[in-house]
Amino acid sequence: MSRDQSHRARRHGPSSFRCGHCGLDVSMHAPGTAHRNHCPSCLWSRHLDDDVAGDRDADCGSLMEPIAIHVRGNGEWVIVHRCSGCGALSLNRAAADDNALVLLRLAVKPLAQPPFPLERIARL
Repeated sequence: MSRDQSHRARRHGPSSFRCGHCGLDVSMHAPGTAHRNHCPSCLWSRHLDDDVAGDRDADCGSLMEPIAIHVRGNGEWVIVHRCSGCGALSLNRAAADDNALVLLRLAVKPLAQPPFPLERIARL
C-alpha cells in the first residue's frame, strides 16, 4: 500500500467490516444510504453509536439483533435493532442491497407469530 493510500485509509476509516453474526465481509459503502451500519445478508448490526448515527461513542459494542421493520410515511423501510448487551433500540435505514427475503421475513413476523392467541379474534 502506498503512503497516500495508507493516509486515506486512516483519515476515512476502514472500507469494510466483518459481520459479528454471520461472518460476511461487508463493504462500508451501501447504495441508498450515506453509510452502512448493518450486514446486508443477515441484517445484524453492532452497538457502536450513542446519541447520533456515526458518532461511534457507545461503550457497549454488543451485537444488535434485527427485530422488526418500520415503514416511514414516505415508504422508506427502517430496520429496528435491539442490542443483545444492553437492550437499547435503534433505527437503521434499509440499504438497497439488503437481503429482501430477510427484510420480508421481519416485516411479516407479527402476522406469522402474533403476540396474542388467534382464537381471541374469533370472539370479537
